[in-house]
Amino acid sequence: MANTKEVAMLFDASHCTGCRGCQVACKEWNVLPARLGLNANPFTGSYQGPMDLNGDTRLIMTFDEKPSGNKYHPIDWAIGRRSCYHCTDPGCVQACSSGALQKNENGVVTFDTDKCNGCTFCQAACPFDVPRFRPMDGKIDKCTLCMDRLEQGSKPACVHTCQPEALDFGPREEMLKKAHARVEFLKKKGFAKAEVYGENECGGLHVIQVCALGHEAYGLPTNPEPKKVINAIDVMKPVTAVGAAAVVGALAVSFLANLGYRRKAVTLEEAKASWTPEQRAKAEAEAAEIRKAAK
Repeated sequence: MANTKEVAMLFDASHCTGCRGCQVACKEWNVLPARLGLNANPFTGSYQGPMDLNGDTRLIMTFDEKPSGNKYHPIDWAIGRRSCYHCTDPGCVQACSSGALQKNENGVVTFDTDKCNGCTFCQAACPFDVPRFRPMDGKIDKCTLCMDRLEQGSKPACVHTCQPEALDFGPREEMLKKAHARVEFLKKKGFAKAEVYGENECGGLHVIQVCALGHEAYGLPTNPEPKKVINAIDVMKPVTAVGAAAVVGALAVSFLANLGYRRKAVTLEEAKASWTPEQRAKAEAEAAEIRKAAK
């Protein structure tokens, strides 16, 4: 039975104009800086910018040209959306070594910055390569679907600002119904590869996408699965146990081997015989100082 409390964002690629107002809204609401400075954002010849997610950028719009097969307009624009997809089975939460990442009852995956230790296991486990490291504070960062806004009854900042209405937000089941209706409409208009992405992937995503040109055109993986990441804590527990046992064993052997040991008495003359010339000269100088002071 579907969880009626689950929410989802719907992104309709066929409605998106690539204005990137959502990117700006995301940065403004979450107070994320732009990367400034000489050659911080080098020219790439693409409308896309930045070219990838980073610790200060939770959302990017992707721009790809695909052959249309139509001689009158041979190129189709595949404008996609890349950010956290809030999986029902989130690999990032499973891999998190500090408990900083958590999946909420409404399906949104959030993180606690104070708990994050910057291990980046979450990024390694994510099939979409989404959580990113912030060198500024040594923590990870990613989209939270504006959980702070949701708690106040508002929609995510990107949804709120989207003028062509390519973004929508509401109960997950309702978003899925809208997505399927839109795909059916697109297919009638000649978009044979139109499909819904996110209904079942990774247990079901909470960012549903209408891919007018098929999910491959937007760089979305087929049948994504969380990557298996061995948590360092899981590794260190048995290693620590073996190490502790080895130390205790070594101490026990040392104790038993030295039972009954007594230091050998050594005379002053025998000790002097082992001195180096430097030690002997130093001792004689100190003795002379003592005799001089005693007079």
